[in-house]
Parts: sequence; structure tokens; C-alpha cells
Amino acid sequence: MTNPRILSIQVGMPKTYGIEDADDPMDRIWATSFFKQPVKGPLWLGIEPLEGNAQADLRAHGGPDKAVLSYAAAHYPDWRVELGLSNFPYGAFAENFTVEGMSEETVCIGDTYALGDARIQVSQSRGPCWKIARRWRIEDLTERVLKSGRPGWYCRVLREGEVAPGMTLELLERPHPRFPISRVHTVVYGSERDLAVIAALADIPELAAKPRERLESRLAKATIAD
Repeated sequence: MTNPRILSIQVGMPKTYGIEDADDPMDRIWATSFFKQPVKGPLWLGIEPLEGNAQADLRAHGGPDKAVLSYAAAHYPDWRVELGLSNFPYGAFAENFTVEGMSEETVCIGDTYALGDARIQVSQSRGPCWKIARRWRIEDLTERVLKSGRPGWYCRVLREGEVAPGMTLELLERPHPRFPISRVHTVVYGSERDLAVIAALADIPELAAKPRERLESRLAKATIAD
């Protein structure tokens, strides 16, 4: 079986866009690093952040558990058709790594991958934010991504190293095959009501802190209700 690989790497720094007091909310002032650009050469993948990349809103983004955002290249043809956008390039969802041979169905929480000397570990599914809709001026796009089962996933960096487009990702460890990202996303952001499943995911040490807190809050509320 051929190892998955990075087709494209995108990075971006925070910038301010928009017009003060614009009538259309989509045109008003906002700060974002969503408009990421592809890079050719090697970049240094540090614990935080990837070289040339930063977040505008550190309350909702960034941190070691969100060092790298990955997205499946295989999703792009469907999105181009669904959105009617032929110009919908890799990086359209602000991902750092656009990957071939991986998806939410095949990547599991806690997976550890080698990229040359670097090591990354899958930490959570992406909870899409409002900036997706703002970037593409499609009001319901964030909700559509949330419900699509194609949110992407975040990784933390276990070992720093250089990364570049074309590099393969070698799976080194899969401690939680029961929880592919597709299932993690459903449990954290979807309709999962089985408290045993919620508790099992919350107990996984590799799960990032934010989704764990979300799950623990649901468990606490369920206990109070009972």
C-alpha cells in the first residue's frame, strides 16, 4: 500500500481586510490568516507554529494541539461541484497540509505519523469556524462543512523537522482504531448520545484539551439530569 503524501503546503500571517462601517456584514473589517498561500520549498515544522504561519485569533485557534491543520485533497472535487466554484484551490479551507491518500474515515485520533525526521500526532477533528463562510462569502458554508463529515483534522508536533510538498506520511502508531476522525467529529460536534461512547473518547489521552472539556461538560450535565 502506498503511503499518503502531502500534495500542497499553505501558510499565512494575520492581515486585516474589509471596510469600516460597510453596509454588508461580509465587507466589514476583520482580521484573519485564512488567506494562506502555497509554498514550494521546505519549511520548519516546530512545536508551534509551522514556519510562516500564525493565527489572528489565539483564543479560538493555535496552540500545540492545533499546530497543523490537514485536509483531504479528495474532498476538493466534490466541493467545487457543490459550491459551483471552479476556482477552489488547495488551501481553500485554510489547511496547512493538503494530503493525498488520507481522509476523516482513515485517520484516527492519536495516530502518529513520520514526515522525514518530524513526527506529528492527530489531536482532534476540526470544528469549523465562521471565517470559512466569511472567506468565501457563502453564509451557510461553515454549517455545511460541519455537517458534511469533511471537516479536516488537527495534529500536534511530537518532533520538529523540515517538511515540504511531496513528502510521504508513514503511520508509526495507531492506538485508537475505534475512533477515526469521522467518528470523533460526530461524537464531539454531532448527534452522538451514547454516554459510554462519549466517555470512552473523553478518556483518550491523545485527544486535545478543548474537545475533551466539551465532552466532559456533556457528561456532567447528563449526570445531573439523571
